[in-house]
Amino acid sequence: MYQSEKIETLDFAAQWGKCLQTIKDNVSEQIFQTWFAPIEPLKYENKTLFISVPSQYYYEFLEERFIDLLRKVLYRYYGEGTNLEYQITMIQDTQTTVDFKSTQRTILPVQEKTTIRKELPQNPIPELDPHLKADYNFETFIEGTSNKLARSVAEAVAKEPGKTFNPYFIYGASGVGKTHLATAIGLKVKELNPASRVLYVSAHLFKVQYTDSIRNNTLNDFINFYQTIDVLIIDDIQEFTGNTKTQNTFFYIFNQLHQNGKQLVMTADRAPVLLQGLEERLITRFKWGMVAELEKPSLDLRKDILRNKVQRDGWMFPEDVIEYVANHVTGSVRDLEGIAIAIMAQATIYNKEIDMDLARKTVKKLTYTEEKEISIPDIIETVCDHFGLEISSIQTKSRKREVVQARQIAMYLAKEYTDYSVARIGKLIGDRDHATVLHAFKTVKELEEVDKNFHEEIEEIRIALKNR
Repeated sequence: MYQSEKIETLDFAAQWGKCLQTIKDNVSEQIFQTWFAPIEPLKYENKTLFISVPSQYYYEFLEERFIDLLRKVLYRYYGEGTNLEYQITMIQDTQTTVDFKSTQRTILPVQEKTTIRKELPQNPIPELDPHLKADYNFETFIEGTSNKLARSVAEAVAKEPGKTFNPYFIYGASGVGKTHLATAIGLKVKELNPASRVLYVSAHLFKVQYTDSIRNNTLNDFINFYQTIDVLIIDDIQEFTGNTKTQNTFFYIFNQLHQNGKQLVMTADRAPVLLQGLEERLITRFKWGMVAELEKPSLDLRKDILRNKVQRDGWMFPEDVIEYVANHVTGSVRDLEGIAIAIMAQATIYNKEIDMDLARKTVKKLTYTEEKEISIPDIIETVCDHFGLEISSIQTKSRKREVVQARQIAMYLAKEYTDYSVARIGKLIGDRDHATVLHAFKTVKELEEVDKNFHEEIEEIRIALKNR
């Protein structure tokens, strides 16, 4: 039995109720009550839904602003190819005529109706430049323990967009590879299915496009364009904070794409719960699929990134140079690659060998200072100062809540700022085993992601550590 035949055997009004619920999720309450609540479904036959609207203006407004939304919900609940017929009843003392599609239509006096048949348009979809950087692919994204989960999820998303983790939200500090990983998804999707409409856009550019569409009265075109995307990648979505109108429009686009099984990939510099200034309904949707963190690269990963970078550029760095740079440039992948490029440039311009002397001079010149290494005693002292505890208390077996929390935070920061193994960290902080350190790391990390006040407290400790 075809979809249309099935619908005709069902309660068409119940199907319309489903349409209204979906519409309500995608427009404001005021718009819904004004433009959709008054519509009455009359009948469904021959793949056509007949609806009653109260005036000519309703018809024109729905056609101008919401025909795409109507088409999508009708196709979803009544089947592909469903047509729409409006029946208009107007309270009039005299008969008037109105021109619809160059055809004279009569709007009859009260209690009488005129029917306008409207076939839902099939809009041609224009060609699309995905704006993907070709070298930001999975092959050049070096895997390590700090990014293994995020990369694995990204590969799964690329193989089956819209079916596995949707949306996919990637967060982490600047320069850890968020844009690279998100772009790699888009490139792989295009490789596997060249016909897919993939688009990478920064949140900043999205805001500019939205503002231009308002200024030029082309908001419908803007929304319609984004609704044609199969895989939408929005970079640095924290830039939407404080922009309510942009958020509302993106919320509508997000819902439309998600409901139609299209993939959304977003990046940000912090976890969704920490995105202050974003509407709660957006944050809730960001957490629907998968949220993965890209952590700062470990020492081993930094070495692998450097080796890969110089080899791709046709160079070879001595192993002691790799070791030195990886130990002294710890901020981000971007910083590492920038130092590598600078060393290669210095060697080319001045015809020098790449050695430790050149590496030291380049690193010193391009970083503010050779950062003082943060030690575990530094961490313990800073944490204890913050909480007003004796330094010796962390090394005791005390189970007091404030001591346990301070000890766990010290272990968490030791894993972040040093390259010690978890077993070594446990030995140096309270003589605990590696399982205790792993538990502490998990506990503090989860708290920092969900508790804004706790996150701010950890940030204060980080700032104090850097200013020692």
